[in-house]
Amino acid sequence: MIDVLVVDDDFHVAEINAAYVSQVSGFRVTGRAHTAAQALATLERTHVDLVLLDHYLPDETGLSLVRRLRQLGHRTDVIMVTAARDVGTVQDAMRSGALQYLVKPFGFSGLRTKLDGYAALRRTVEGIGGRGEAGQEQVDRIFGAFRTTDSPHTELPKGHSAATVDLIRRVLGASGHPLSAHEVAERAGVSRSTAQRYLKHLERSGHIILTLKYGDTGRPEHRYRWAGTH
Repeated sequence: MIDVLVVDDDFHVAEINAAYVSQVSGFRVTGRAHTAAQALATLERTHVDLVLLDHYLPDETGLSLVRRLRQLGHRTDVIMVTAARDVGTVQDAMRSGALQYLVKPFGFSGLRTKLDGYAALRRTVEGIGGRGEAGQEQVDRIFGAFRTTDSPHTELPKGHSAATVDLIRRVLGASGHPLSAHEVAERAGVSRSTAQRYLKHLERSGHIILTLKYGDTGRPEHRYRWAGTH
């Protein structure tokens, strides 16, 4: 289970967010805080994997709290959940180490997407050995993990269908190793040119990872894997 601390100055909003978290499989709420001081006190005495953190707190901002946590050695992950939407605050959140940024108001599906992305990130890191060294392929998988929960159907190019996207995703997801465009086409029952068009779109949108395999001819073969899979 992933332990979550919900931090929001509004008691009602904190309860709603906590209820949302409780509906997502693999997550549980271990605490609620309504000030930065309460959040810090909870982190000092309770194990927390992830903090859902509002920016507008009565005693200090959420971002200043993140910076203070890092200075104190807390490695807890943070997702900002706030009405602050100015670009400067968003940039500061990135620079301070927030993994994601969810703008209020949002519904259950919006928060669930961020939580699913966080769970995918943890699975990816654990799958490549936790604190061990990572090659470029593993690094790409870590940085791509959050993107995999965004819908691959968003802004499909003209002539592309959601059904074929789902078919390509199932083929790549079911494979235990990267596949070539020819292999994808064969398993999906589509032409190679169709497979290549969809693979190119999904690779550009960050949903699949392209690797190169060099053979005896010296020409590299493009191989594809759904991002975040092990």
